Amino acid sequence: MTESVTEWEAQKQENKHEEEEQNRKWEESCKRFDEMHQEIMAQAKKHDRSIGALGARWGMHSEKAFRDALAAILTKSFGVEVVNVNEFDDEGEVFFGQPEQIELDIIVKNGLLIICELKSSVDKPAMYIFERKVRFYEKRHRRKANRIIMVSPMISERARRVGEKLGIEMYLDSMYVPASIDNEEMPK
Repeated sequence: MTESVTEWEAQKQENKHEEEEQNRKWEESCKRFDEMHQEIMAQAKKHDRSIGALGARWGMHSEKAFRDALAAILTKSFGVEVVNVNEFDDEGEVFFGQPEQIELDIIVKNGLLIICELKSSVDKPAMYIFERKVRFYEKRHRRKANRIIMVSPMISERARRVGEKLGIEMYLDSMYVPASIDNEEMPK
């Protein structure tokens, strides 16, 4: 019986040794996995930043190209005056006490004043800021805009609800542009 107990103890010791070895290998594998995961996540963040920067540059260039094309079409084909207003808000009316440069696109024809914003994407704060820019312009020039228009392929749902509440016309896609426009609304 002592021989069986001794064998059992030896087997138990061997099993314990194998279990410790397996646990050591498991911990080592987990450590290597965590290190690889961290490296992959660092690369993913680097790629996200690069793609974001590329998207931002594309957005800015697209906005400018679209703005320039629209201005040329309206000016040359319809005799509309298109003005890019760039004024300094020294009172900080738009940016909550912070003096800042304010830029707006203005379309004028026969007394009609349309204020536009063209952006690659619009979130809720951007919609509120646009409305504050419009009010800044109206106050400074003592003139009410006939139409306030936001043009963007990406307007978040929350921004869209804010725009509706503020009375801002929004054009997200060519599907939303009416097929015919009343003569009153169309610049002559």
